[in-house]
Amino acid sequence: MALTRNFRETVGARAQRDAGYRRALLREALEQLVNGDVETGRGILGTYINATIGYPTLGDRLGKSPKSLMRMLGPSGNPRADNLFEIVRALNDHEKVRPEVKLKAG
Repeated sequence: MALTRNFRETVGARAQRDAGYRRALLREALEQLVNGDVETGRGILGTYINATIGYPTLGDRLGKSPKSLMRMLGPSGNPRADNLFEIVRALNDHEKVRPEVKLKAG
């Protein structure tokens, strides 16, 4: 489902003023990826990127084309694991966070 401009603007405005919201977006994306919902995880990563660092800046940091990154995280994207983890690392660095994985029985 395509996001409307109004939704993107709302998310972007909140992300600009609320560090906790930005971190929650990033955390949710990582949780979805780790739990096997790659499509949702990629979508949330894309939302985070649009609301924060932007694809041009991310592309510069990774030495990759912004369009290539958009395709990787888009609805029909299928990034290799190394590319996906490189994106996640760059976003963690941008947000100045380090993810921690905890396993729960269940």
